[in-house]
Amino acid sequence: MSIAFILLNTEIGAEEEVLNELGKVEYVTEAYIVYGNYDIIAKVEAPDMTKLKEVITWKIRRIPKVKSTLTMIIVEGRIFKEKRK
Repeated sequence: MSIAFILLNTEIGAEEEVLNELGKVEYVTEAYIVYGNYDIIAKVEAPDMTKLKEVITWKIRRIPKVKSTLTMIIVEGRIFKEKRK
């Protein structure tokens, strides 16, 4: 499994539209509108690096009103879950 987080900048006011389009892209598992230097963060989980690069290059970066992206490919990690009482 290859995983990446993609930070996206959109045209002003296009955050919801881009978020909806991300929901249609296969292998995008999560996406959120955020405050800060970027407008949206998306998580992509693909079966291999080739498919991951394909989704980012040919699907996500070509969504209308996406101005720029920054891709962070996961090398190693752990999932920590908060225990609730």
